[in-house]
Amino acid sequence: MPVTLFFFIFLFFFHPVVSLSSDGLALLTLKSAVDGDGATAFSDWNENDPTPCHWSGISCANISDDTDPRVVGVGLAAKGLRGYLPSELGNLVYLRRLNLHTNAFHGSIPVQLFNATSLHSIFLHGNNLSGSLSPSVCNLPRLQNLDLSDNSLAGTIPESLGDCSQLQRLILAHNKFSGDIPPTPWPKLKNLVQLDLSANLLQGSIPDQIGELNSLAGTLNLSFNHLSGKIPKSLGKLPVTVSFDLRNNDLSGEIPQTGSFSNQGPTAFLNNAKLCGFPLQKTCTGSAQSEPGKNPGSARQRVNRSKKGLSPGLIILISVADAAGVALIGLVIVYVYWKKKDNSNGCSCSRKRKFGGSGNNERSNLCCFCWSLGCVKGFKSDDSDMEESEKGGGGGEGGGRGEGEGELVAIDKGFSFELDELLRASAYVLGKSGLGIVYKVVLGNGVPVAVRRLGEGGEQRYKEFAAEVQAIGKVKHPNIVKLRAYYWAQDEKLLISDFISNGNLANALRGRNGQPSPNLSWSTRLKIAKGTARGLAYLHECSPRKFVHGDIKPSNILLDTNFQPLISDFGLNRLISITGNNPSTGGFMGGALPYFKSSQTERINNYKAPEAKVPGCRPTQKWDVYSFGVVLLELLTGKSPDSSPGASTSVEVPDLVRWVKKGFEQESPLSEMVDPSLLQEIHAKKEVLAVFHVALSCTEGDPEVRPRMKTVSENLEKIGS
Repeated sequence: MPVTLFFFIFLFFFHPVVSLSSDGLALLTLKSAVDGDGATAFSDWNENDPTPCHWSGISCANISDDTDPRVVGVGLAAKGLRGYLPSELGNLVYLRRLNLHTNAFHGSIPVQLFNATSLHSIFLHGNNLSGSLSPSVCNLPRLQNLDLSDNSLAGTIPESLGDCSQLQRLILAHNKFSGDIPPTPWPKLKNLVQLDLSANLLQGSIPDQIGELNSLAGTLNLSFNHLSGKIPKSLGKLPVTVSFDLRNNDLSGEIPQTGSFSNQGPTAFLNNAKLCGFPLQKTCTGSAQSEPGKNPGSARQRVNRSKKGLSPGLIILISVADAAGVALIGLVIVYVYWKKKDNSNGCSCSRKRKFGGSGNNERSNLCCFCWSLGCVKGFKSDDSDMEESEKGGGGGEGGGRGEGEGELVAIDKGFSFELDELLRASAYVLGKSGLGIVYKVVLGNGVPVAVRRLGEGGEQRYKEFAAEVQAIGKVKHPNIVKLRAYYWAQDEKLLISDFISNGNLANALRGRNGQPSPNLSWSTRLKIAKGTARGLAYLHECSPRKFVHGDIKPSNILLDTNFQPLISDFGLNRLISITGNNPSTGGFMGGALPYFKSSQTERINNYKAPEAKVPGCRPTQKWDVYSFGVVLLELLTGKSPDSSPGASTSVEVPDLVRWVKKGFEQESPLSEMVDPSLLQEIHAKKEVLAVFHVALSCTEGDPEVRPRMKTVSENLEKIGS
């Protein structure tokens, strides 16, 4: 009894005391520095807890076996926090990541913060911070990521940044930094991959030393400042994968033409009134023009000077005479042709049946267009392309064909067969969409082809249709589906292309049960990414019309038996508009697996660039770059950006781009973002990260910042080679 009584007396007079760790006490200063409106973010921050490791936004790790877990991460981004940054945050000596971006913190960045020497990532962008950037920032020996953009920081950029030897990303955009860009830090930053000093008040010239940033990737962004003087030639020594953004400055002189300058488009230099030379339309004059070969426009200028002897009136007279002569010759050819046709034994196609039979049987045979096939004797060859275009004008004012007439025109000389052979072969429906029905047809020699039926309208626009098809047919690349021939009649328009036997990337990634094909190893996915990039770069840079695809997505990337990708469906929207149908998303040119409208058109196309969703905007090549970036992210993550009613959230992410960017900002483990089926390929980790970076550069919100497809392709080719 006395022992029991003593125990209760002890409990009554001596309460056990629970003390919060030093890391927790430092964090409570942040809670007290925030106005009451942000209290909900700290609802579980309790001063009576022994450790802060279970608090919202706090992550901890065991530094050693004999110590308690320590705070290594603070993540309270976009929480609506309004207040100041307390200096006590510098007491978190094991803090690695400070992520407080997109809040309303004001005041200066405390110098004491840089006492937290384990910090390697500071994300404070999107606040109202002011004051200067302290030179003490490089007291952090492990600092890799410093993003202070979208604040009101002022003063000069400290030269001591060169002491941040591990720095990889320096983003100071949209502040009020002024003065010259210091020349000394850049040669020391051997690991810097991103530099963004845009939208500040910087002046003076661009330092030559920036050209020594050999590890730079993505975009060198110095736009929207007051930089002056000539663009240093040393920037040409930067990696060829680097895109420049020097817009809206006061730069002058001729744009250098060496090294990485050759990969830049005109948008990189816009709104610099005193700049001249390629790739701008403004040619240089004076001494710059006198050096032969220096400016791509110099030869053209000399030609123009040699023509000064011709008066404008004489030039107009010669042009009119030439046009009249060509028109007269065309009329003669058309007259002779139709005279000959009237005297020949033609046939009437009044008893025709349409391609695909009644349309009720989706595995029906191809029926003849006419019971009598005398209308079309066979296949025209590529040699008669010009003759074919001229004949198109004889059927009426609009260039249409006569009633019932048809033309089967071969675009590829090495690909020939009779029309009768095509029309009598067995055909099977592959898919239907707003871009037409697609059939698989096996010819008599055993060669399968894909036949797309476009529709029945557009009979008055034959010349326009033929010109578009011929332009598509001239695109020849191993990663682009090849158009072999086309058929034109008043009530039938067909495109005949190669049949690609292994389906498309969408089916390979998702399959019929939502699981990727077991054959989609990392090396295969990388091969698909590289091949698709090569094909798109060819369409953008080397094709006759510098095509814009406008609808890049996995269902339009077909796969052969070796999983080599082939891009399909480019140029079809234009042909559909000529035939009078309404284009929609989806469809095939040469595809192998069904893609029926009933299930697929309900999806929202989240592969499109943000600006592509604005009604009335014309497609651009940067649309394709964005869409390709989303395809890359899908290859990497295994997650689809499509959203549809009843979709499985385990494999679909409606905003895949934002999801991946958030993962990188929060430094989530790679295993949480990458496709689980790739986790066994440990050796590919560096390659996977490299492709992630390429994909993120493609999906930049600002189209001007996105790289060209040529640059994207070159970057991918370097990975794993």
